[in-house]
Amino acid sequence: MPINSFDDYFLSWKPDKKNIKKPIYKSLAGLLEKDIIGGVLLPNTLLPPQRELADYLDINFTTVTRAYKLCELKGLIYAETGRGTFVSPSASNKITISLENTPSQIIDFGFVSSFEQYNSIIYKHLPQAYKKNSFPALLTYEDPTGLISHKKAALSWLEKIKCYPSIDNIAITAGTQNALTITLLALFSPGDYIAVDCFTYPNFITLAKMLNIKLIPIKSDNNGIIPEELEAHAKKKRLRGLFIVPSCNNPTTVVTTDFRKRQLAEIVKKYNLILIEDDIHAFLNSNIIPNYMGPMSRYAPDQSVYICSLSKSICSGLRVAYLIYSNPFRERILNALFAVNVKTSSFNVQLVSSLIMNNIADEIVTKKLETAKIRNQLFNDIFPYAPKKGHPLSFYRWLPISSNKPGKQIEDYMLSKGLKIYHSDRFVCGSTNKNNEHYIRVSLSNLDNDVSLENGLRRLKIVLEKSRIII
Repeated sequence: MPINSFDDYFLSWKPDKKNIKKPIYKSLAGLLEKDIIGGVLLPNTLLPPQRELADYLDINFTTVTRAYKLCELKGLIYAETGRGTFVSPSASNKITISLENTPSQIIDFGFVSSFEQYNSIIYKHLPQAYKKNSFPALLTYEDPTGLISHKKAALSWLEKIKCYPSIDNIAITAGTQNALTITLLALFSPGDYIAVDCFTYPNFITLAKMLNIKLIPIKSDNNGIIPEELEAHAKKKRLRGLFIVPSCNNPTTVVTTDFRKRQLAEIVKKYNLILIEDDIHAFLNSNIIPNYMGPMSRYAPDQSVYICSLSKSICSGLRVAYLIYSNPFRERILNALFAVNVKTSSFNVQLVSSLIMNNIADEIVTKKLETAKIRNQLFNDIFPYAPKKGHPLSFYRWLPISSNKPGKQIEDYMLSKGLKIYHSDRFVCGSTNKNNEHYIRVSLSNLDNDVSLENGLRRLKIVLEKSRIII
């Protein structure tokens, strides 16, 4: 028995030795996961050094290393060179964002909807979209990647955002999350590393955890992910891919400039990475963002998967997205698509395609942009000290706060005041923000009208200022 293995030795985590079964590393990982999920170990807790924990448990040092590695792949913990291993900030709570279980009396600034009041425009178009002679083709297994007519509508839509794929490289999926699932299953394996922005799309974090894919957070600035930071990680990490939300990053609202896209694409090509470009907000950029030149994927066409969902631009409930893949990925993407979807509902895609080809989609987008402009101005008027960087027509805002309390505690406190917000901890994978910056994401699109939003924002401001949470 090692000389320093004694029961009263101080450790931040002491699993019960009697509960450890064989194989020991899996059992130890399970106990660690249970205590993290159960709240015994709080976010950002410094875990025992592997050698000290091994001595305490009278087990091999490499056994602890394997246990920690399993939990790291699940996103439960993260390691920092020279500092140690910590509990991830979002590990103990469900980070996937949805409208589930939100009481009706709560003012919901958490979920970013799609200005659902404009869905009424779609209702009027239903008879025109579903003509009798179009029904047979919508109700079969044929054309699993999408009907030719639907792909032509896709090309028409993508042209508006300066994306020009071949019709043979388009597959129609049931929304962004479906497209991401297909992409990760097709092109990545458990244990692979994907670089992401320090604050990134939380549902992608959850999906990566489920597939045991490790996300590596990369620092960013007002122009997007910093190329030097990405390359530094590409050199020392076994990076397999890069996930980017360039048109209006969720949650920071940062728009990746065209020059930055070129720089990042060069790194993608140099290190043979797979680029996953989630461009759900591309419709916000054309004719709005100066010098907008189109997707980043055009700079690394043979190493890219480009995803353009219509959830925010047209309608969230129809669940339609365009998945564009390069020729080298064709077979693997299609195999995964057939295995996961068999076929995306042509019934929904028919309605979306008809909206596009009859210019109804353009009408919807125009109204949403007009509303987004009004609501961003409301936010600026009520929070004049909030940063003005990022997309000017974003459906949400990224508001700095001064409290260092755990995100879950902030969210619960705000909920007790009748306000649902999401803290920046939900958008973090791995380490917390080393600059000790904390934010809340405030949705501008979920309330039905401008008056409701204004009243809600004023109430939010009062609560934040009285509790001294806001900067």
